[in-house]
Amino acid sequence: MNNTGPDTTLEVRGTGAVHAQMDAATGLVLLSGLIQAVYQRVSERHDLTPVQARLLCVLLNGPRGMAELAGCFGVEKAALTGLMNRAERRGLALRSSVPGDRRAIQVTLTDEGRQAAVAFHTEMRAEMDRLLLPLADEDRERFRSTMAAIVTRCGAGPC
Repeated sequence: MNNTGPDTTLEVRGTGAVHAQMDAATGLVLLSGLIQAVYQRVSERHDLTPVQARLLCVLLNGPRGMAELAGCFGVEKAALTGLMNRAERRGLALRSSVPGDRRAIQVTLTDEGRQAAVAFHTEMRAEMDRLLLPLADEDRERFRSTMAAIVTRCGAGPC
């Protein structure tokens, strides 16, 4: 999996004298695992599952339809029902009819759900910022702009 070709490598510098060559794919997979582990730990500290935390964060941007949420999570609407049942039982979100469309259901955060989402999001942001602290300011900005370009180019949506 390691390719040391000049245009496919990413040099990773540790805090000591450790230097390793890593291809971009390996680096992205390792970074993804690191971020998922942090997401899991922060979710647990907020008494949420990672999926519940994601739902709350998606709903921070405003009400969403059940069909739209199913698309965000890559599941059928029926599979989203269990997640919503648990969120409603905990008082984090509410389902309601969409005015003018009897078949459509929208999901909104409760006040408690909004507080939980903001607290989770705030801690996640702090944890992600901590990951980038070892980088020099210009490297941090280059990482941010490169990441934004990749996300934009791939068409990652608000989910």
